[in-house]
Amino acid sequence: MLISPAFAQSAGGGQTDMLMSLAPLVLIFVVFYFLLIRPQQKRMKDQKAMLAALRRGDKVVTGGGIIGTVARVPSDEEVVVDIADGVRVRVLRSTIVSILSKGAGEDKDADADKPAAKAGSK
Repeated sequence: MLISPAFAQSAGGGQTDMLMSLAPLVLIFVVFYFLLIRPQQKRMKDQKAMLAALRRGDKVVTGGGIIGTVARVPSDEEVVVDIADGVRVRVLRSTIVSILSKGAGEDKDADADKPAAKAGSK
């Protein structure tokens, strides 16, 4: 050996080695935060705002895939939904996945079906 082990080791190298070994862990945490945690928090915030804005007449989809119209909102936790003529179910507000259309949009859908029915009957 031409170089002795004493020259190969530096005196203060232990501190920088420890910092360099923690750097990949910090980098991984930062990547996870921006790619996973932050978007999930934004989705949760948007879902909460959507459920808070739920009103009578809104066309909604429940977690089970049932499409209906909000008949009334009796409490902060429950919603009464019309799923067919004369069929009303009480669902938890948290099980509503999305709002398809607002109350005014439902009337437009009903009016849009009428001309198509007339055109087909001629």
